[in-house]
Parts: sequence; C-alpha cells; structure tokens
Amino acid sequence: MTQQIPLTDFITRHAEGAVVVDVREADEYAQGHVPGAVFAPMSDITSHLADLPRGREVYVICAAGRRSLAMAELMEANGILAISVDEGTQGWVAAGQPVVTGSDPR
Repeated sequence: MTQQIPLTDFITRHAEGAVVVDVREADEYAQGHVPGAVFAPMSDITSHLADLPRGREVYVICAAGRRSLAMAELMEANGILAISVDEGTQGWVAAGQPVVTGSDPR
C-alpha cells in the first residue's frame, strides 16, 4: 500500500531537501507550486518515470492529495519509493508555506 505523509511532516522533509514531484497539470503548476518541485504532470507521467531517482524517497504532490496518491502507486509499481503528500498544494498554501509561480523551468 502506498504511503502517505501528513502535511506537517512533509513541511519538515521539504526543509531537509526532499525530492518533490508535482503531478498537477501545467496551468495548476504555473499558478503556484512548492519550491523545488519537479513538474511531471499526471497526463504525461510515464514519460517522466525514468528521470525520477531510485533508492530515495520521492514526495508526490497534487492539489489536494487524490491524484498524488494514484501517481505514487504508479511510481511504486515502477520501482520508485513514492510517498503521497496529504492535503497537497492547497494544504501547503493554507499552512502559509511559500510557493513559486511560473511554468516548468525545463
């Protein structure tokens, strides 16, 4: 079963340099994302799997936690230690955490 992490614990992990993958679509990502989050939209996730690290935790985030859970399951099936972030970006913003706006830097 795919792991989920409470938002409060994720905030700590993020501060420690966690790998974060944002699976929302481009317009959502551009409106505001967790600093350092890698853009890997759900609609195109399979083309991003090879780029994700193996052997370390990857935190998967979406708007509220539903899509991230589904994508974390897919990542786990592909050998990635994926953990879904409870409450997602909406929770991150509600907790007063910083966001970055703009499109994918790639």
